[in-house]
Amino acid sequence: MKAEGYSALHEFWINLRGIPNHVYRAMFRGGPPKTDRTRSSFIFGNVFLHLHSVRTHLWSLRWSTTMGLGIMTTAAFLITLVTGILLMFYYKPYPDVAYQSIKDIHFIVPTGRFMRNIHRWAANVMVVAVILHMARAFYTASYRKPREFNWFIGWGLLVTTLGLSFTGYLLPWDQLAYWAITIGANIAQSPREITDALGITAWADIGGLQREILLGSDKVGEEALIRFYLLHVMILPLTLVMLMAVHFWRIRKDGGLAKPANADELVGQEAKEFYPVFTDAPTKTYHLAAVVKGKTPAVGSGPEHTVPSMPHLSTPSLAC
Repeated sequence: MKAEGYSALHEFWINLRGIPNHVYRAMFRGGPPKTDRTRSSFIFGNVFLHLHSVRTHLWSLRWSTTMGLGIMTTAAFLITLVTGILLMFYYKPYPDVAYQSIKDIHFIVPTGRFMRNIHRWAANVMVVAVILHMARAFYTASYRKPREFNWFIGWGLLVTTLGLSFTGYLLPWDQLAYWAITIGANIAQSPREITDALGITAWADIGGLQREILLGSDKVGEEALIRFYLLHVMILPLTLVMLMAVHFWRIRKDGGLAKPANADELVGQEAKEFYPVFTDAPTKTYHLAAVVKGKTPAVGSGPEHTVPSMPHLSTPSLAC
């Protein structure tokens, strides 16, 4: 009886120790890829890696192409998101205790001041990075066909980012926040001057409607704080995540990062490929069944001046 109990416990312990290895193997769905074709299949089957194409042009790897502004914006958003969630545990979105909860976070909560400062500076970095990212995309004409739709998605990301910063400004509920939002609400109400001049304010008060939607009343009060809080912690972050997902997906489907027509000439050197390139493949035509079976040398190879996007998923190292 004791031997059976010991055997069961031993088997349970072995299974428990094997959980990390089982999870790791399940993530790769058949083991780490070893060839160019299996690496491509692995990228297509992984939701995160699928954001990147199987191969990346050497021009896109240059620092001057993107200056890392896209990944910088994403990293700043993730830092802002994590620190914001931590701050939510202590912040109270009510006018009579909001300011006091900020003081408690600043002076009483362990590392609260540090988290709040990281949250604020990451948000500032995010705003600057997304503006520079849009400027870089405009300068490199990344809005041209077939990327027109993604260009408008980028504008949506910019507006949502500015909205996150604007709504978060009121949450400390101090004098600076109060008067900043008051000025912002007055700016939103400014179209009323035009409707007054046209004499149509009585039935088309656009400015008043914008102010009402923003504040929920005619002044900055409890309704405004609740609205700004919900926008800041729920509606706008979810909107941003959805727009980012569409943005990354469209970059992937539109052929990766935009590059000039003469990018191959600008690179100045051919990629040192381990695999044959399309231009080196024989001109012999294979029937469809042979292509599916992988008989043609062109299957599994890549075009010139490209390197694997995920070089660590195969034995060859990244081309120089």
